[in-house]
Amino acid sequence: MIENLDTIRFAAPYWLFALIALLVVAWLRGRRSVAAIIMPFAGSWRRSSIVGASRLPTALAFLSAAAIVVALARPQSVETESQSKSKGYDIMLAIDLSGSMEAEDYVVKRKRVNRLAAVKPVLSAFVNRRENDRIGLIAFSGRAYTVAPLTFDHNWLARQTERLQIGLIEDGTAIGDAIAVATARLQQGAKERAGEREGAFIVLLTDGENTAGMMQPMDGAKLAKEAGIRVYTIAAGRNGYVPVPRRNEAGQRIGTAQALMRVDTETLQRIAAETDGAFFRAEDSDTIDEAFRLIDETSKVEFEVNEFSIVTELFPYVLVFAAATALLAVAASATRQQEVLA
Repeated sequence: MIENLDTIRFAAPYWLFALIALLVVAWLRGRRSVAAIIMPFAGSWRRSSIVGASRLPTALAFLSAAAIVVALARPQSVETESQSKSKGYDIMLAIDLSGSMEAEDYVVKRKRVNRLAAVKPVLSAFVNRRENDRIGLIAFSGRAYTVAPLTFDHNWLARQTERLQIGLIEDGTAIGDAIAVATARLQQGAKERAGEREGAFIVLLTDGENTAGMMQPMDGAKLAKEAGIRVYTIAAGRNGYVPVPRRNEAGQRIGTAQALMRVDTETLQRIAAETDGAFFRAEDSDTIDEAFRLIDETSKVEFEVNEFSIVTELFPYVLVFAAATALLAVAASATRQQEVLA
C-alpha cells in the first residue's frame, strides 16, 4: 500500500523574522514624512518629493522585498511517500450452533439474550478490526459446515454471520470435526496466497461437550498442530442451571425453564495448549468481548513502513515574483513622476 503526503516547509526559516523588520519599516514610514530606511526604489517612497504620490509603487516595493525574504528562507515542496506491504493472518471462526446455544444466560443492555445473540455483535466487531486479514466462518453442531470461505470481503462475511441460527444443522456438538474442517480451509488458503500471510489460526467458540462428529477434539487439535495452526478456544456460557426457552411441538416458545448445563473447559484448555493457542472463559457478555479483544491484540501484524521524500526548491519562483513586482514598482513610480511633472 502506497500513501502520498505533500507539504510545504522552509529550509532556512530564520530569515522569515526579517518580515517583522519590514512591518516595522512600514509602520515607521507611516509616522514620518520620509522613508525610514534606504532600500531599492526608496526614492519612490518619499512623500516630500511627490506630494500626494500614489501608494502603489510603495506597496509593490514592500511586496518585492517581502518576496526576497521568503526566497531567502528557501521554501520547499516535500512529497513524502510511505510504502507498506499488506500482510495479515488467515483466520477461521468456528461457531457452535447446537441447541444449548439457546440458553439465555447472557445479558446485553439489560436484556437477557441467548448465547448466539450475544456472540454475533462481538464477532462483527472482531472482523471489522482486522481489515488486513482473510477471515472465514465455520458453523457446527452435529456436523461442521463452511458458511464462508476465507475472504477479504468483511461486509459480506458480516451478512453471513447475521444469518447464523440455531437449528440450521442437526443437533449435537462436533468439536473435532469443526477443527478439522477449519484446518483444511486454512491449508487450502495457504496454497492460494503463499508468501502474503503471516500465519493462520482458528477461533473456536463452543458452550458444550463433544457429543457428535467423526473426529475427537484432540485428534482435530493434532491436525491443526501439524499444520502449524494455533487454536484459540472460548468456552461460552455458565455451568449449572441456566434459563432456556420452552417450546411446543410446533417450535413456538411457550415459556422459560431451567436446564443443567456443563461446559467441558478441560478439553478446550487441552486443545489450546496442544496448538500453542490460548483458552478463554466467557461466562457473560463482557468476558466474551474481552476474549475476542485479547485474541485480537495477541495476533496482530506489525507493518514495516518505508518512507522517502522528494524535495522541490520553490525559491526560484518566489525570486521571479520579487523581480516582477520590483519592475512594476519602478514602472509605477516613473509613470507617477511623469504625471506630476506634466
